[in-house]
Amino acid sequence: MKICAQCRQQNADDARFCHQCGRSLLEDADVPAAAEPPPPVTEQDLWRAFIGPNADRYLERFKKFSTPNGPRFAFTWHWPAFVFEPFLWFLYRKMYAYAMIYALGPVIAFYLTQDLSADIVWRLMAGASANYIYFWHIKEQIGKIKSERGSGGAAQQQMLGDLGGVQPYVVWVGVGLLVLKVAMIATIFKEGAQDNLQKPPPSKVKPAGTTAI
Repeated sequence: MKICAQCRQQNADDARFCHQCGRSLLEDADVPAAAEPPPPVTEQDLWRAFIGPNADRYLERFKKFSTPNGPRFAFTWHWPAFVFEPFLWFLYRKMYAYAMIYALGPVIAFYLTQDLSADIVWRLMAGASANYIYFWHIKEQIGKIKSERGSGGAAQQQMLGDLGGVQPYVVWVGVGLLVLKVAMIATIFKEGAQDNLQKPPPSKVKPAGTTAI
């Protein structure tokens, strides 16, 4: 059957003109057929699109978390999350809840313990767990994208861009938070030093008087 490009009327295969609108069907024969739709996006393509920069490196690390019985924690190390402020990296990768935890956690720990090694402990935790946390973050967000109705094509690409990838400008927000964090630590040190100055010096114990014989 030949379909008229103008009125969409079906015509016989040997028809030269549309029997409804009279359009020449010979012109339609010269028009190339519409391109076939692209094949369905694979799961790995979705993960790669969600991650953005350094996707292949992350996908290689994530293989350690996949087991026949389902995802499981395996030790991996994430240098940027350890060397730089951990909450900056979580902000960069749009994991805002973890960014807040790693921004406030070290400050609270230092306030309670007055020990600078608390920050090192938080950095070690971030370095050892950042890849696994990111793995689960991607898994949950892609599940959310796939569950949305009409999330194919352009809508899916929009959601991948909104939820995934990186936000370079967020680094400047992180720098501002870092300055605030340093200011808070300096204030705590200052208050502690003032408290020590205001404490009265310990009274000297007078030696017991000797009795004359």
